[in-house]
Amino acid sequence: MKPVRYTGIHHLALVTQDMDQTIRFWRDLLGLPLVVAMGRPGYRHYFFALSEHDTVAFFEWPQSAPVPEKDHGGPIKGPIAFDHVSFGVADRHALWDLKARLEAAGFWASEVIDHGFVLSLYAFDPNGIAIEFSYAVPEMDVRRAPRLMDPNPSVVTLEGPNPQPHVWPLPQPIPEEDRQVYPGEGEKLRNPESLWKTL
Repeated sequence: MKPVRYTGIHHLALVTQDMDQTIRFWRDLLGLPLVVAMGRPGYRHYFFALSEHDTVAFFEWPQSAPVPEKDHGGPIKGPIAFDHVSFGVADRHALWDLKARLEAAGFWASEVIDHGFVLSLYAFDPNGIAIEFSYAVPEMDVRRAPRLMDPNPSVVTLEGPNPQPHVWPLPQPIPEEDRQVYPGEGEKLRNPESLWKTL
């Protein structure tokens, strides 16, 4: 089978208890356009455009609670599935612009940290979600020249940076007659009546 060609993170689905506060932060403070606003009683699912291909999405669950703050990348005991998300920025000066914007709005923002292949700024959104903004250092393209800095790598790590064939069983293709798409919000979203109405 040919390799899957990924285009990026289509969307990262996060949770908020207050969609209006989330819109104010992600759309109005960070400048990400709100491109899809779906909902029904007791349920909202909104998408903010991050780039040409990537979005950040939020479910509004009013009975949820913000996560307790923890340092980005700091170890934790007990159940956890997520540490932080990093958003790439096109130029290094954007990091200081974001720091100024966040601090002016009353949000904590770290100093800019040099990680060798990225410069990073850390912050939290109003839901306590740990976020990072990263500028990729052009002369350190780790996709073209991967780096192994772990002083104690596992045997699996030492197999190299590229996917290893034959680790998993070969899948059988799904026959065309079994490739069904089940209804979701699609029909409502495709309806021209759902287009954004400007005031």
